[in-house]
Amino acid sequence: MYTPKLFAYKDDNEVYNFMKQYSFATIVTSNNNIPVATHLPFTVTKRGEQIIVTSHFAKANPQWNEVTDNKVLVIFAEPHAYISPKHYDSPLSVPTWNYISVHAYGNGKIIANKMQAFEVLENMIDTYDSNYKKQWSQLPEDYKLKMLNGIIAFEIVISELQVTKKLSQNKTEAEQLRIIDTLSASENTSEKQIAACMKENLK
Repeated sequence: MYTPKLFAYKDDNEVYNFMKQYSFATIVTSNNNIPVATHLPFTVTKRGEQIIVTSHFAKANPQWNEVTDNKVLVIFAEPHAYISPKHYDSPLSVPTWNYISVHAYGNGKIIANKMQAFEVLENMIDTYDSNYKKQWSQLPEDYKLKMLNGIIAFEIVISELQVTKKLSQNKTEAEQLRIIDTLSASENTSEKQIAACMKENLK
């Protein structure tokens, strides 16, 4: 991913927390030099110093066959906001977009062991819907097994992170504050989140 030095992340822990917060991501693989992508919820954890991302495909989705063939890319991308040139001091300015994005590369592994695959499902429940855990625990085992047989669980050990945090760092503080004021007043959640990120970045 193209990342000018001014827009690069400096804090590995901040990147990890971003991936956990915006964990509905896009997994990209290659099949005969043709890119293939699926949008999936991920759980993001650490094993020692390594970041591990885990999810599952529907078994009917053939992309799961490509996870172990080559290096895999998972894109974590949100929030984002359009930035109008009206905020800048110079009228000779162009529109742009502020955003944060993480490209996580790594090697995939299919989780074939059924107990480990169950753990993937339960970790996802814990992450996204912990209130459902009690109901899940009371479901018949044959129903859970049928659900498990319909998916392919996998994990990716992340070996490289490429990160862009573009938050108008190339603009004056006065210009950045005008952008923050406008985005903070927006009804768009993503724009409000970018405003909050810009505020934090100015500290």
